[in-house]
Amino acid sequence: MSQKIADPTPDLYRSVANPAVRDRSRRIFFPNRRALRYQGLMTEQTRAPHILVVDDHREIRDAVTRYLEKNGMRASAARDVAEMDAHLKAGRFDLVVLDVMMPGEDGLSAARRLASSGGPPVLMLSALGEDTDRIVGLEVGADDYLVKPFNPRELLARVKAILRRSERPEPLAGQLGGRKLGFAGWTLDTDTRALTHEDGRAVSLTTAEFKLLTAFLERPRFVLSRDQLLDITSGRTADVFDRTIDNQVSRLRRKIEDDPGNPQIIATIRSGGYSLAADVREAT
Repeated sequence: MSQKIADPTPDLYRSVANPAVRDRSRRIFFPNRRALRYQGLMTEQTRAPHILVVDDHREIRDAVTRYLEKNGMRASAARDVAEMDAHLKAGRFDLVVLDVMMPGEDGLSAARRLASSGGPPVLMLSALGEDTDRIVGLEVGADDYLVKPFNPRELLARVKAILRRSERPEPLAGQLGGRKLGFAGWTLDTDTRALTHEDGRAVSLTTAEFKLLTAFLERPRFVLSRDQLLDITSGRTADVFDRTIDNQVSRLRRKIEDDPGNPQIIATIRSGGYSLAADVREAT
């Protein structure tokens, strides 16, 4: 991961990278702000979502920020994770579009930090398109994963889908709101999302993990298929990768199971899905 793998230039940006057609490409893809305002494509600065684009490839970085601005968003750019951290410290961002392969700290490490610290949602970009690469990206906490080269309209659609999910009011606990529930030695406060063990351990849950755990707690010892879990936790609001639920279950198991390789709390049901193999009780 330390060696930089050259990313293929996305099809959208080939004309931008070619000096012979750069001026024409700018007119096609990147109208100026004054023109955008005239066409009604830009929203008020205080209301437009603010996106941080992190990519060491300058042409891609500039093209993505310009395209997002063209479609009514504010966009800032960073060439590496260090610059990303400086931007996040200085202001609020609604989403980070994050390249995987970069010099210095890589995107996977940065996405893991953001997820564990409650940072903004992350859309990962990568030239690595194998299933295992996508799975790793989602396992470290990314909200979505897009392979280069990509269609800019797909990028925009995925950005909007993530923003819709993050802006939605989130009681998230369904019928369990306002309650403390005990299971298998753990206690979950559904209001504060605090998860503690009887031995004193405290575990931080991401939004996705909290949604998944409450789905199980509402239906103890009931077999839930992957499709059912996707419907419960995300409502099918986005183009969800097939292994999303498996990745989320794996992350949750690492936090609550004594032996994640031999799970006793969240059981895998062959050809079925998953089930909470524990009783749920009211806790004080």
